Amino acid sequence: MPPEAGGEKPRALVVGAGPAGLMAAGELARAGAAVLLAEARPSPARKLLMAGKSGLNLTRAEDPGPFMAAYGDAAGWLRPIIAAFGADAVQDWARGLGQELFVGSTGRVFPVAMKASPLLRAWLSELDALGVERRTRWRWQGWDDDAALFATPDGVQRVRADATVLAMGGASWSRLGSDGSWAPVLERAGVTLAPFAPANAGLCVTWSAHMAPLFGEPVKGVALLAGASRSRGEFVISGRGLEGGGIYAVFRAVREGAPLLLDLFPDLPEAEIARRLSRPRGKASLSNHLRRALKPGPVRTALLQEFGRPLPADPAALARLVKALPVAHAGPRPLDEAISTAGGVRGAAVDDGLMLTACPGVFCAGEMLDWEAPTGGYLLTGCLATGRWAGRAAARWLRL
Repeated sequence: MPPEAGGEKPRALVVGAGPAGLMAAGELARAGAAVLLAEARPSPARKLLMAGKSGLNLTRAEDPGPFMAAYGDAAGWLRPIIAAFGADAVQDWARGLGQELFVGSTGRVFPVAMKASPLLRAWLSELDALGVERRTRWRWQGWDDDAALFATPDGVQRVRADATVLAMGGASWSRLGSDGSWAPVLERAGVTLAPFAPANAGLCVTWSAHMAPLFGEPVKGVALLAGASRSRGEFVISGRGLEGGGIYAVFRAVREGAPLLLDLFPDLPEAEIARRLSRPRGKASLSNHLRRALKPGPVRTALLQEFGRPLPADPAALARLVKALPVAHAGPRPLDEAISTAGGVRGAAVDDGLMLTACPGVFCAGEMLDWEAPTGGYLLTGCLATGRWAGRAAARWLRL
């Protein structure tokens, strides 16, 4: 039961100091709770800092309809949460922490600094000023009656809280703190979970030897198709397969069994490609004829040869292949290599405030919840928004 109004400040516990946990801690502290923020790793927000090494994509400047569509099946229950803290609100929040932002050509929003560390420093300073207590190297072990248990360098610590927000991440990048070890604890407490699965992960490809010179090369100007999903995003040929934002945008459909196809010339209709390929080729080889007719460049040529051999000589059949080249892959990279995970606490296991129905007073946020979204601003926005929502709901539980 929530504490009675009056008396000393109610105690709130937030477990996990990633974006969702930091957001929840701030909301609780601003509402008037005494907040303890416990993090298993030696420092907070390690995954955020890692993401910021290649440019911290905070959110995406996009109309609400396509923005929400990025959350797939979870869009229904996430809609009010994202609506309350969507792309515009994320930008306002970051500017409030002193971060100058810019919007890229595809709508992705970045700090001008192009890294996470300045934002994180300002964010932690704000939480310090709000009185949030931080503990690092505190690994959550579950509960003993009404106390949360933590394994710490000083032995087992017990924390009694009037409200708890769990924000321990999913089950990928365990070296940064998200290892899914919380799942069995919640299952024993009666919380229903969806199995973990990789999201935003690369695809394994066993390349032939001729592809080696192209490892590390970006693939641009190509469309990826998988089921109903389509992406014009860039991706990279690596020694292990294919990875990058373009792959991540169609990853869920591929994971669920849809074949992956490449449209090597998305701006050219199939009929126009067939017309160009129907020109007399004389004594030129098919490869040279293709090069002269379409000017595909070395990367697209290599992908066509890798996945399309033997190439059909018939112009119409070759045009169809160029527009829908099937990618032979061996499935996703291992779960721990995925940027994020699907699965976790099912939407049916929480109420409208993200409180676990099996554990009154305990709320969940971020990647612990069963939702997924591609990178490109959607993933981080979802973590921030659910953290804020859970923090505010926990404050209401405390009658603040």
